[in-house]
Amino acid sequence: MGPAILTFIFTNGLVSSLCTSNCRSFGTPLALARTLASASASASSNVFSRRHKRVVCCSNNPTFTAELTASSDISQPATASSFNGYPEYNRLLPCPDQNGPPRVEHLVVSEGGRVLDYIYKALDLPPLFVADLIHFGAVYYALVCPEPPPSATPEQVRLFKEVTAPSVLRKRPSIKGKTVREAQKTFRITDVNEFVEVGTYLRVHVHPKRFPRCYKIDWKSRIIAVTESFVVLDKPAGTSVGGTTDNIEESCATFATRALELTTPLMTTHQIDNCTEGCVVLARTKEYCSVFHGKIREKRVKKLYLALAAAPMPVGIVTHYMRPVNIAPRLISEDFIKGWHLCQLEVLECKEVPWPSTVIEEKYHIEDSGWPLKNSAFECKINLLTGRTHQIRTQLAACGAPIVGDSMYMPAAIAEITTPGLNPFGKNKKQYTTESDKETAVAEWISKHGKEPGIVIGLQACQISWDDGEHFYKAGSPWWMGEIA
Repeated sequence: MGPAILTFIFTNGLVSSLCTSNCRSFGTPLALARTLASASASASSNVFSRRHKRVVCCSNNPTFTAELTASSDISQPATASSFNGYPEYNRLLPCPDQNGPPRVEHLVVSEGGRVLDYIYKALDLPPLFVADLIHFGAVYYALVCPEPPPSATPEQVRLFKEVTAPSVLRKRPSIKGKTVREAQKTFRITDVNEFVEVGTYLRVHVHPKRFPRCYKIDWKSRIIAVTESFVVLDKPAGTSVGGTTDNIEESCATFATRALELTTPLMTTHQIDNCTEGCVVLARTKEYCSVFHGKIREKRVKKLYLALAAAPMPVGIVTHYMRPVNIAPRLISEDFIKGWHLCQLEVLECKEVPWPSTVIEEKYHIEDSGWPLKNSAFECKINLLTGRTHQIRTQLAACGAPIVGDSMYMPAAIAEITTPGLNPFGKNKKQYTTESDKETAVAEWISKHGKEPGIVIGLQACQISWDDGEHFYKAGSPWWMGEIA
């Protein structure tokens, strides 16, 4: 019997929760062509035999369509022809200008061998394309298949039970001494020659999230400081600090490492959003990475931000509570809710500035989210007291002063301003008669908002310091001043 394939299509939010370590090798993959020579010579470049059983399952997200169709903006170079509803795959480079819909394939290995060989045959993908996916960090494995989601079909449930039956697992030496939960932990595959045994679970992100701006940046000009222990980078907007679940190649850490011609890859010590620019500290050693994490935990690192808000903010401390759910858009409340995370920031100053000109907006692909008044914007200097994901963006939007260009939170702010009470946790929230009614309102609110910004929003990590100012670094002028390319 050919390999059994479980195809679960996830949204970006669900996939991101599966993220593991972003560590990788930075050596030039010179051996890649030699490794693939035999496979390329003996295999068709596009179509393989139909020995493989495919089971398709809808996403848990009711608004997401499980059946993907070929698209001209898919995140892989594609020709006019297609196969099985997908574009004809070639290589991951050159990087496309647009991202397409996600495609995540879940496989259970039925015949041991090289991971590269197994994936390209099972998914009818060119060997070089699969090698690119592995190089990008888009392939994961677990010794035992994780439990399928509630939306799984009876066939998928049957297959899961078949490959995880105690009688089957007892015959596998690789999981001896491990609990099933331990054996279901996923790890990134980094070598095309890695051997996968029968019963191994594979997760393949066929359409990794792409970052075309990485190839347009003069990375050396973005370096603020270089020491023996760390590098401070003025991160460009539209890039990821350390990579994503399915792409650790197109990241600030990777490109800064190459720009500085370092032999050891730089490591992420903290994050800022992809659409945010400004100061980021990258560690040169594992030891300093741990040291800096300790400084953050001990609140010895101070971060200041510049936020370009669509309305004025009062000076002082702003407090909210954030729902502990790792899915965007983030929900916050002014009222304390048990189990929700405290969010605090301090607005140090707020000054009126011109709204970015049309030329600047076009240059940085600023999204028009429908804010009615564009004569003036308001530049706020903010001391971040707690560091939650999207914290500044959500708090300013909740105050009626969303960040310019923030397509995820500005439409929600406009909706709450024009129709008070729509936001289930807003200032004018309704009183729901049942918890079910409230959950329905929350689901509707989330489904209507949450569009990821294209490249940049009006937010810059303008300054970072630690050890009582012993280390102090500033970013360049923010994009809305028109001085950074």
